[in-house]
Amino acid sequence: MKHYQTPNSSMIFSSKKLALPDPKEALPGRDTVMAITNKHYVTGNPIAPPFPDNMELALFGLGCFWGAERKFWQMPTVFSTAVGYSGGLTPNATYEEVCTGLTGHNEVVRVIFDPSVIAYSELLALFWECHNPTQGMRQGNDTGTQYRSGIYTYNQAQWDEAVTSRGHYQQRLTESGFGLITTEIIPAKAFYYAEDHHQQYLAKNPQGYCGLGGLGVCFG
Repeated sequence: MKHYQTPNSSMIFSSKKLALPDPKEALPGRDTVMAITNKHYVTGNPIAPPFPDNMELALFGLGCFWGAERKFWQMPTVFSTAVGYSGGLTPNATYEEVCTGLTGHNEVVRVIFDPSVIAYSELLALFWECHNPTQGMRQGNDTGTQYRSGIYTYNQAQWDEAVTSRGHYQQRLTESGFGLITTEIIPAKAFYYAEDHHQQYLAKNPQGYCGLGGLGVCFG
């Protein structure tokens, strides 16, 4: 098992939070998988495999994952959601480690959906509309690499749709006077579940913080 020393304040508030870490700098992480309750607090469905055979996965990063996850579980045809860390280097990272900027991970939402009930394109439309995809390593007042905008694809069809949707939404933003999209679109890496208390956080804490806000530009 790998061991990790608790980050000190100089690490947590490092200026490197605005740049992804070099692999040689990345925190080592650990082999132990995060323990979670495998039941969605809102839907009652599982948030970890195995899922029904007809389900597919989607993965998005769009700022603080508390508010981002709520956007997707509020879609009545989504089967389940979970929050976690992905896109980086450190295996089984903790929230505190991700906040140092030395894991490379993004705060992400995994969406479990039945493509015969809700199309991937509908998830993409919600993704674009409910956050600001032009801010780089930031979302609103939340600053750091874990708040970057990202779409992480599980197959070629998702990648093609994601790239096409980015071009379409860029045109819509340009017409409305906004800048260039900074959203990364890359194949999905390993997904590491966040701590149990982060799962469906805003359902458990209805008055909790949500810094998510779109630009008011419709995707369609």
